Amino acid sequence: MTPNLRLNTIAQGLTLTLLAATTYVQAAVMTPGKLTVGSDITFPPYEYLDGKTPAGFDIEFINGVAKAMKLEPHYVDTRFTSLIPGLQAKRYELIASALFITPERRKVIDMIPYLKTGESLLTLSSSTFKPKKPEELCGHKVGSMQGTYWLEKLHTLSADYCVKQGLKPIAVSEFSTDPQVTQAMLSHAVEVQMTDAAVASQVVDKMKGRLVVTSDTLLYPVLIGLGVSQSNPQFKQQLIDGITAYKASGQYAALVQKYHLAEPQDADIQALKQ
Repeated sequence: MTPNLRLNTIAQGLTLTLLAATTYVQAAVMTPGKLTVGSDITFPPYEYLDGKTPAGFDIEFINGVAKAMKLEPHYVDTRFTSLIPGLQAKRYELIASALFITPERRKVIDMIPYLKTGESLLTLSSSTFKPKKPEELCGHKVGSMQGTYWLEKLHTLSADYCVKQGLKPIAVSEFSTDPQVTQAMLSHAVEVQMTDAAVASQVVDKMKGRLVVTSDTLLYPVLIGLGVSQSNPQFKQQLIDGITAYKASGQYAALVQKYHLAEPQDADIQALKQ
């Protein structure tokens, strides 16, 4: 065998090996007939466990979209801070977990908008401190789930507003799940909980008068999106087509109304492209 022929044979072998490895990785994720979804199933009303069965807005939404795509959804319960790394590691094909669309996230994953929301402030009903806006949080203990969009907002507000105004900084405590934040407030470890507006409404109902929403406007409005890999545009288009078909059936509008949520307007989506 000549040196050139030998080199060509080695190169061809390496190419086949790489193609085989790529095929294996894709097959591990793109299981025929199934749609693998990463979700932090501790965040009602978006996703939670009803017994042992995933439930909530995102679950019902993805179940409907998967049906339109003729796929069977399979959910991988993953803590919020591990959702994007899990997608990048190909543990699942998409993230459906009330994931706010931010410039930082769009740098590493593609995001498909499907909801609009914002944050609320919660306190104990018996508390004498009932803040209506974030600027009132200076010098107070505030709890939040880890990895959330508004944490950076709180830290920036604390440094650029509270401290510069000669006020005490906001004491921010982070917890693995949103229910842990609520429990911390019930045990007086924090004074205020900042969370998604729909979540706040659900928590107040569940606590039967023990908690109250104190903010009077939607704080830090933002779009929620499904997260997909930037390396799989074909799957992204298939997912968009599935969402379009699901919306055309009228089921999406009924689902949004059921959970008292809002659909993004064209202006909101156009703003993402700027």
